[in-house]
Parts: sequence; C-alpha cells; structure tokens
Amino acid sequence: MDSKVPLLSRRTFLTSAAILVTTTASVVHGRTFHQGMPWAPGAADPPAQVRPGPWAFFTSDEAATMEAIVDRLIPPDDGGPGGKDAGCAVFIDRQLAGPYGRSDGLYTLPPFMPGSSTQGYQNPDSPGGRYRAGLKALADHIRQSQSGKTLRELSTVDQDKLLSTLEDGSIKLKDIDAKAFFAMLLQDTQQGFFADPIYGGNRDMAGWKLVGFPGARYDYRDWVERHNERYPLPPVSIMGRTDWVSKG
Repeated sequence: MDSKVPLLSRRTFLTSAAILVTTTASVVHGRTFHQGMPWAPGAADPPAQVRPGPWAFFTSDEAATMEAIVDRLIPPDDGGPGGKDAGCAVFIDRQLAGPYGRSDGLYTLPPFMPGSSTQGYQNPDSPGGRYRAGLKALADHIRQSQSGKTLRELSTVDQDKLLSTLEDGSIKLKDIDAKAFFAMLLQDTQQGFFADPIYGGNRDMAGWKLVGFPGARYDYRDWVERHNERYPLPPVSIMGRTDWVSKG
C-alpha cells in the first residue's frame, strides 16, 4: 500500500466488513409442539457483559501495541472513533482470554499440513498462542530495525508502512507467517468494531451508528422495504441502551 494513502479507508472497510460480520445464513427446520411452549422462563444463557478493568490476556506492552494497530486498521475520522476508542483491542483481549483464544471446540490434533483457504486453520497453535508469538516477533523486528523503538512510538506513517509489509507478507518475522498474522489481526479488529457492545468492542455502538445498523431492536419490519433511506432510530445492544436505564 502507498504510505501516502490511509491504510484502509473507512468506506472501503465498512462495505467489505459490515456484511461479513452482521449477516449469517441459516436453515430453519419446522417443528410442531403440543400442550406447552417450546421454551421455559429464565432458561436463556446470555453472554456475560464485558466490564471495564485490567487486560485479561495481553500484557501492558502487548495491549499498547494492539491499541496502536487497531487504530491504524480503523483510523478515527469525522465519521466516528477509530479502533482504539471503539474498544477493538478490549474485544480481542477478552476473546483471547476465553474459548476462542484456547481453540475450544476446534480440532487441533495432527496430522498438520498446508491447506487451502476453504479448509480453515491447519496448525496446532491456538489463536492465543499465535497472538503471543506474533506480537513478540513483531516487537523484536521493530526494536532491531527502528533503533529500539516500539510500534506505538513510531509515526502513523511508519506504522502504516509496517502494517503494509505485514499485509503483503514482505516483512520477515521469526517463525511467523506475517501475512496470516495480519489477516487474523484485521478479521478480529473488524469483528470488534461491529460485534454487539456486550463483548467489549463497538463502544457506544459506534460501528453500528456508522452504517445505520439497528442492532438488536425487536422489530423494524416497517423499514425492510424502504431502500436507500437511512434508518432513523438509534441502534440497540443486547444489553439495551444506557438512556433506557432509570436514573432514579
């Protein structure tokens, strides 16, 4: 990428990522129930809300590096906050401290071999292990090539240049596939920007406001067929909205 151009324009980012993160495909199978409802009160298992607090996975140095990275992948502009203020690093931190970071539910046993892009990850390292090794290798490279500096101490122009070398794989990191590491950073940052705020990212629903996504509103059928019109109501999280909470 040209260092004179922002690493990723907000409009390009939104059009490529919003659909990926906020849409799913599913198959619905009909069932018939007799003498009762197919659910019981209080039986839901909602996700735990991420609370402000210390880093759960990252060290302080890793966290500072991650905040610098997500703020260049999604730079702040007149349209809204960047990745740091939107909580993307916090989202990634909490995900890595949980089942995602440990590869829970995934097959991680041998044999391991190069696979196609449609086969998913084909190595034994968990996402948590890949982040830890990748951030260390990146920090070592920067320290050796930038007179002992850290990523957050570089100018935004130099940060963009460095991330560009990660993206195209031209940078050489010890025992790390730079291109695959960048792809993971970008995907997790996108998810943090558009996921429900209950998970720690998309702070104040900044990502949803930017694209006009209504969030977890109960019903917006009246607007489904109204194309090319901006949805006028503010988005709603799984947690509701702070302005709905009684101040009394």
